[in-house]
Amino acid sequence: MDLSTIHGYLSQSYWAKNIPLKTMEIAINHSLCFGVFTNSGNQIAFARMITDSATFAYLSDVFVLEEHRGKGISKWLMQEILAHPQLQGIRRMALATSDAHGLYQQFGFKVLGSPASFMELHQPDVYL
Repeated sequence: MDLSTIHGYLSQSYWAKNIPLKTMEIAINHSLCFGVFTNSGNQIAFARMITDSATFAYLSDVFVLEEHRGKGISKWLMQEILAHPQLQGIRRMALATSDAHGLYQQFGFKVLGSPASFMELHQPDVYL
């Protein structure tokens, strides 16, 4: 994985704005990571699954660089993630998105069926 490309994107994203490089490296090292690269080896897309590999997985930090969007890369990336052997038989997969519902719905993700049963401890300014 190209940590420079990943950090460059994530540190400007709405969900991980200002994430420190060290924090991102730790997160990547403890996740099942997926990348898409050009023929010349440049990373153009990324996603990571945070999982116990048995019962639960959380999809996070998904992006395709803007100049490579509209080519089906996000759909192909999702197909590869969901087909990964380590993610088979998982009871629940979750994700959070503000703008890509249409993509994830194509792969069976739905809005929470009982949102009242989910809770969060959210610290949006932790990276400031």
